[in-house]
Amino acid sequence: MKKSTKRYIESALFFVVFAVFTVLVKKIDVQAIGPEGSSVGFASLNAKFHEMFGYNEFWYNFSERLGYAALAVCAAFAITGLIQFIKGKGLKAVDRKIIFLGIFYVVVIAFYAAFEKIIINYRPILEADGSLEASYPSSHTVLALCVFITMFSQRVFNRKGTTSEKAENVIAGTILVALMVLSRLFSGVHWFTDIVGGILLSTALVLLYKAVANRIDGD
Repeated sequence: MKKSTKRYIESALFFVVFAVFTVLVKKIDVQAIGPEGSSVGFASLNAKFHEMFGYNEFWYNFSERLGYAALAVCAAFAITGLIQFIKGKGLKAVDRKIIFLGIFYVVVIAFYAAFEKIIINYRPILEADGSLEASYPSSHTVLALCVFITMFSQRVFNRKGTTSEKAENVIAGTILVALMVLSRLFSGVHWFTDIVGGILLSTALVLLYKAVANRIDGD
């Protein structure tokens, strides 16, 4: 079985798992434990995690800075593509890996925008202006996994790198992703299921990215 076919199957499975988990979040143990009496699925589990960590300003600010770092990576790739476009006087001059990555980021943003409208639940804390904000899935978690993993992808930088270089990239990406997931959980601005949903969705998206990348490369 080709790598691309295997990745397509894995991506589809994770999309299905994400969809099923999302439905369960709306159906199982739904209680009004959120601010302003907002309802949350898996209420007992989510309440325990929120009571355990509460709101932590340090971890919130830390996760926000990681989020800005991820956006900076996106901007860096966009600027690189723009420079290539200007110098080459056309889209053909832009590295196709940069174009593909840009399309992938647009897809990630589309999912983010969709869940701003499709409200599964609200955050466990109110915003500064006293309003409720959509919480599921954790957008910071999705952003971190999708950006940091593709950022260190051999396909983006040096696909023919040594085994040592590939290992270093995997470790670096894993550390950044873990820091975002843990800091977002410890910050107390998301329910535990928001984090899980974010991991499932971003894993499906990254696998889809790798499937298309493998297909382009003939793997």
